[in-house]
Amino acid sequence: MDQNTFLPILARGGGMGSIVRWFIQVVIYDICVTGIQDMLGVSRMVALFIFLGILLLVSLGGYMLRKKMSGQADSDI
Repeated sequence: MDQNTFLPILARGGGMGSIVRWFIQVVIYDICVTGIQDMLGVSRMVALFIFLGILLLVSLGGYMLRKKMSGQADSDI
């Protein structure tokens, strides 16, 4: 029997590793949102928006840093 037809979840490329990774991400998200909720005393929805705002600021900072560094790398060549 062909393994791809027998185990379609494992044959997609991720398998158990992607499932475990997804669970870890959900747990980290839950810990962060619950921590914000407890520290600030706000509802879970407000804590979620604060968490998403923090992620947005971090990604924007990384984007700006990347643009700054790539400009310097181009001028060195």
